[in-house]
Parts: sequence; structure tokens; C-alpha cells
Amino acid sequence: MVKEIERTGIPVVHICTVVPISLTVGANRIVPAIAIPHPLGNPNLDGNEEKALRRKLVERALKALSTEVDEQTVFEN
Repeated sequence: MVKEIERTGIPVVHICTVVPISLTVGANRIVPAIAIPHPLGNPNLDGNEEKALRRKLVERALKALSTEVDEQTVFEN
């Protein structure tokens, strides 16, 4: 699905917990998530810490979205 959307000219960021799968399916912009049961958060953190964690992930995804790529790229930080 990611590749098809990108073919229309719309950039896509794939936030995932298992990066090798994203690489296999051909996603161009990949942002690693936190963990399989909670990809975009950590219920063990207090509210403020979890909000900061989620914000960091969204900011990383927005950076990936605005970055021109020619090949598959994993945005770790």
C-alpha cells in the first residue's frame, strides 16, 4: 500500500515496530516504533513522559515526510 500511494506522488512514512518487514515491503521512509503491543506509546510512563515520547515519534515522522529520499531510509533519530 505504501509503494502505491508514493507512486501517485504523495510521500508516505511507515511507522513500524519490525523494520525488516517494512524494508521487505519496500517502504521508502521508515520510522521505528516503540514496541509491538504499544507501537506509539509506553503505558508504563507517566502522562507527561508518554506525551513527550509520542511527540518525539510524530516529529521524527514529520521530518521523514519532509525529507527527499532516493532509496529506503530508516529514520532512527
